[in-house]
Amino acid sequence: MSESTLGAAVVGTGFGFLTHVRALERAGIRVEALVGRSSQKTSERAKRGGIPNAFTRLEDALSHPGVDLVTIATPPHTHAEIAIRACAAGKHVMCEKPFAADVAEAERMLAAAEKAGVVHVMGAEFRYSAGQALATRAIRDGVIGTPRLATFMLMHPGLADPASEVPSWWGVQADGGGWLGAYASHVIDHMRMMLGEWEGLSASLDSVVEREWTAEDSFTVHFRTTGGCTGVLQSSAGTRGIFMASLVSGTAGTLSIHGDTVTVSDALGARDLEMPAELANAAPHPPDADLLTTAYDMLHSMGIDLDPFTKLFRAMRGTIEGKPVRDLPEPATFVDGVALQRITDAIRRSSRERTWEAL
Repeated sequence: MSESTLGAAVVGTGFGFLTHVRALERAGIRVEALVGRSSQKTSERAKRGGIPNAFTRLEDALSHPGVDLVTIATPPHTHAEIAIRACAAGKHVMCEKPFAADVAEAERMLAAAEKAGVVHVMGAEFRYSAGQALATRAIRDGVIGTPRLATFMLMHPGLADPASEVPSWWGVQADGGGWLGAYASHVIDHMRMMLGEWEGLSASLDSVVEREWTAEDSFTVHFRTTGGCTGVLQSSAGTRGIFMASLVSGTAGTLSIHGDTVTVSDALGARDLEMPAELANAAPHPPDADLLTTAYDMLHSMGIDLDPFTKLFRAMRGTIEGKPVRDLPEPATFVDGVALQRITDAIRRSSRERTWEAL
């Protein structure tokens, strides 16, 4: 990837440093500044990453002449303020998910980006995971006909140990936390991309492991799309062992995803779909081991998100430079962020009030 003239400021010294910095550089975008709360940590990590500027004040990054875009990897309840200020400064913005604390904040973020006329992207990097991208393309191409039933399940032990060290916002529902905030955003975006907009849902938020949290470690969501597909999403980070299943049945066949292998079963039998070269991912490249100290860090220890994030930033760069990348999935925008937040808020209401929530 050739170098561009774009320079970025990364806000967040955790995941922002572990993944955003490396992916931006791989996408040909210079990292001009790292922004964090701790002066010492920010300076140390900036030096380690060869980043010329370490700031503890956002305004210093926004006023820096070499910064054209800002990436936000901070707790979700801080996203709105950072994104709105970055947009007001005329910077293009990539904001992580969970997108915001609630839909009102998400709508303000979208309004700020549209008013400023900047490129706005949400960090739905797994749109670029090979299996997910191929499955989405196949379903949109009608390989299994019209989707009617969808199932997604992931059982993961990331929070099975009550002492697991994760960011404090994970335990606070009002801050966008819990496994719903941390993980469901990926799955919901996946289902919207493959199956279309949601018409309504019912949900239950639960915890397998007892903690002094106001947020959950597990969720179950029943949804229906405007196109007539019914689906169930269920996941827990409080279980021992790992189990994952992803299945979509349509009027002409069934599609299943196993890692990067996408299988279609129809009247002709079962077959694995060929992976197009543009959708294939490079081998995972994990962060340096000494940077991984908490249970949260270990969720990123395999480096499987690096190439998807590189493709996301490549697509963002192409949009900014007026050279859209045609052979990759479209990046999620703040419009998707608002849709995602509306669904997330509805899930929380449904669980709390035990209702079907129309969307």
